[in-house]
Amino acid sequence: MLALPALTALAANAQTPGTRPPNIIVIVTDDHGIGDVGCYEHPEVRTPNLDRLAASGVRFTQWYSNAPICSASRAAIMTGKYPDRTGVVGALPSEPSWDVQGLRAGETTIATVLKTLGYNTAAFGKWHLGSIEASRPYNQGFDNFFGWYSGWLDAYSHRYYQLGSAPGKIFHDLWRNREEVFEEPAYMTEVLGREARAFLAKQTKQKPFFQYLAFGAPHYSMMAPKKYLDRFPATMERDRRTHLAMVAAVDDVIGSILDQVRRQRMENDTVIFFQADNGATREVRASSTAQPYTGGSNEPFRGFKQGLFDGGMHVPAILRAPGRVKPGTVWNRPMISMDLLPTLVSMADPAAVPKDIDGQNILPVIRGESHEHEVLFWSFNDGRAVRQGDWKLILNPPQFPGDPVADKLWLSNLEADRSETKNLATQESARVKQMLEKIRAWEKTVGLKPAP
Repeated sequence: MLALPALTALAANAQTPGTRPPNIIVIVTDDHGIGDVGCYEHPEVRTPNLDRLAASGVRFTQWYSNAPICSASRAAIMTGKYPDRTGVVGALPSEPSWDVQGLRAGETTIATVLKTLGYNTAAFGKWHLGSIEASRPYNQGFDNFFGWYSGWLDAYSHRYYQLGSAPGKIFHDLWRNREEVFEEPAYMTEVLGREARAFLAKQTKQKPFFQYLAFGAPHYSMMAPKKYLDRFPATMERDRRTHLAMVAAVDDVIGSILDQVRRQRMENDTVIFFQADNGATREVRASSTAQPYTGGSNEPFRGFKQGLFDGGMHVPAILRAPGRVKPGTVWNRPMISMDLLPTLVSMADPAAVPKDIDGQNILPVIRGESHEHEVLFWSFNDGRAVRQGDWKLILNPPQFPGDPVADKLWLSNLEADRSETKNLATQESARVKQMLEKIRAWEKTVGLKPAP
């Protein structure tokens, strides 16, 4: 087993939460590796505000996204379910016809639940959970929306450019609720900061709020203003320097959000959660040299976005919850994005947590009152993965440039080998059989076609 977390009486040593439901802010970044945050022991990264957030709450060292790709991972955040059960699998297409099916009509999301509890709700930034009317944020529980439906945007023109196939598609995609708005050439990360702060400035202590802030960075397009680039040595490898500059811009906005909450004297009433949607990418289309991208870091984990080695979905995550978790805590056991809905809703009203979900409230786990998930599952294309305790089995492991994998089954003990370098499948045939049976049973449960 991995070393158990220090159970430092979190609730006993923290201030007692009040009777008022807390304000809730959820922040999501895009293609952001665990090696792209300073407090995860990567000193070349400049993220003082994320580091500050971690010092004021819990930093998770084994937080998983539910998928190594954006739409599916965001569906799990929103619904508390395995994405395979939501109808959002993989990455949804980006289309100027605005008819992409995503979250279903009537889906229960964090926003729909909190709205019924009297929250003001707002979403800013990347949606990518469907552009058909029923899937849009204002039909999924959000009172206000400012952002885009596509998988990514040019950081200055706010247009989606189809890459990697012909003929290409180019279309503008920035909206305030149902109205198209034009902000070019403003840098999108900074625009999102402006919008998020403006929403916060209107909030009062009389009514709680839920703000979902989903950055497009550091996903391509790989662009950063000079003032952020100048924080890093000119001698740094170009893609790494640009990547970290984009992260620095995000970090500045997060700092401004923390400051805004403090200015409004809501600091003790506001829960803030941060995570990346998946790990850093290896995609050529993110590179400045038409080579596999090296700007983002998932170290020390193997693999990248679009793959089921841990680098694809083992992401940075931080929870600040005054009165509920002790500042400065580091939690060393696995938790996952679908746990977010039940955790946050339980802080507002435990009776309002939906029954038909797969996630669990993590607070009792952190307090030692309940157990972590016995097993966790992932899917991506024909790939499947299951983690049980410290053992992880991958069916059809991913192939990345410079890292070919010939084996159909890959078994790792993550306590002994967190980088998944040694395949123990032949040595542990009985364990492989048992874990493969769990994958097959899970495929049936969530309605997935069995992987070959």
